[in-house]
Amino acid sequence: MIPVGYMAKRVVKKPDWLKATNVVDVYSVSSCLSEDFTDYINYWKHNGYWFFDSPEIIRTVANQHSIPMEGTSLFYYEAHELEFDDECWKAHSPEASFSTNVVIPSSKELEGFDVVSFYARNAPEHSPLSCNSVADELRTNAHCLFASFDEAETNMKNGAFKGCEPGPYRILSVYSVPWP
Repeated sequence: MIPVGYMAKRVVKKPDWLKATNVVDVYSVSSCLSEDFTDYINYWKHNGYWFFDSPEIIRTVANQHSIPMEGTSLFYYEAHELEFDDECWKAHSPEASFSTNVVIPSSKELEGFDVVSFYARNAPEHSPLSCNSVADELRTNAHCLFASFDEAETNMKNGAFKGCEPGPYRILSVYSVPWP
């Protein structure tokens, strides 16, 4: 897995329309339900994977632009080296025009694995487990994530996300980390 960075999010409880009974809240990588702390792309402080290299950069953006951080959770992500599109695996890399120097957290707790669409080839777009209610049909954990990489990979290979969102899809590990 490749370290891709951090994001501060406003985690939401499971919406009523999501029928997955074991889901309590949504830790998806996409911002469709659990929103990012701000529309961060406008500040141009993200790395080549369209996340942040460190929690300190997130705090700096928030402080410089008076963005309230109360109620946010901090997540750290790693991505599988390959993305899945048109039924085959292909390599992906960060946008070369952005510096990417992810600081590995000293403490992290694995929460699960998300499958995320990257159609525009930059920021994460949709997490079909939550955005498209795929979690209603597949087994996920309380955070609407797969418990293992193997589950994410197997479901992707078996076509569980066909017709949800345009690909490619990437598998990302989702870690919660304490705010420094």
